[in-house]
Amino acid sequence: MMRAILFGFMLLGLLPVACTTPPPPYTVSLSGVNITFGLDMDGWAINMAQWAFADPARTQGRPVEAARAAAALEYLAVQLDAPRWTGMNPLTQLKMKQARAELRQALGIVPEAPPQPVIHALMACADALAAGDPVAAATPLRNPFFTFGAERTLAILAAMPYLRAANVATMRAGAADPGSGMSMLR
Repeated sequence: MMRAILFGFMLLGLLPVACTTPPPPYTVSLSGVNITFGLDMDGWAINMAQWAFADPARTQGRPVEAARAAAALEYLAVQLDAPRWTGMNPLTQLKMKQARAELRQALGIVPEAPPQPVIHALMACADALAAGDPVAAATPLRNPFFTFGAERTLAILAAMPYLRAANVATMRAGAADPGSGMSMLR
């Protein structure tokens, strides 16, 4: 009986600690991505974003790829804080957050928008464009997080400008990921 009482007090003593523990960091996912060549989701995101943001000519007239790269960068700005990346240079993680701010400004995305709805909207847009349905592609961009409106955002995705911070951050992330197929590109 005495042990049960002592155990109860111990649990009560831990209760304030459990209540003050911060929640785990926000996690994100990329839905609908077909992973090939042995990459995981992080590797795919790094490769996609690194490829697209290295040279804006790569996505000119290719809004599907631009939207997927934008979703990948949005994903990486959160995902690079995951335990898997604890050995990564903190400057790379900071650069990725700066790249996300630059990308959001270019696409008219509200700076405070939660990342997962932005990722979902960009991926849904890309999927609809890939299916040849521009009307459906505009639908996910008609929400309060996208301030430029669907048509202007689609036009930007079709002619994505050079985003220096995105280029630097994705190249740094690629160099930090030994599993990335493009990690040799520095």
